[in-house]
Amino acid sequence: MVEERTTQAPQGNGQPTVIVTDSRRSGGSGWVIAVVLLIALVAGIVFLTRGSGSEAAKDNAIANAAGQVGDAAQKVGNAAEDAANKLND
Repeated sequence: MVEERTTQAPQGNGQPTVIVTDSRRSGGSGWVIAVVLLIALVAGIVFLTRGSGSEAAKDNAIANAAGQVGDAAQKVGNAAEDAANKLND
């Protein structure tokens, strides 16, 4: 328990005024700050996890597109080879 005592100069009656302040009591602002920080932390985690999911989806889409381009190139190569074989025959 932390107590702070302040003594002021005597008033009209000749007695000093003693003011006792108990610092254990707070207005609850500590709890409000803690709740705000907790909400910000949860929001940050949600934002980061959703961002990672969309990044993975984008990477998968690029990989699929590259595979499709490779397949199309293979088909073009096969068609060119067939055309060259028909010209030689």
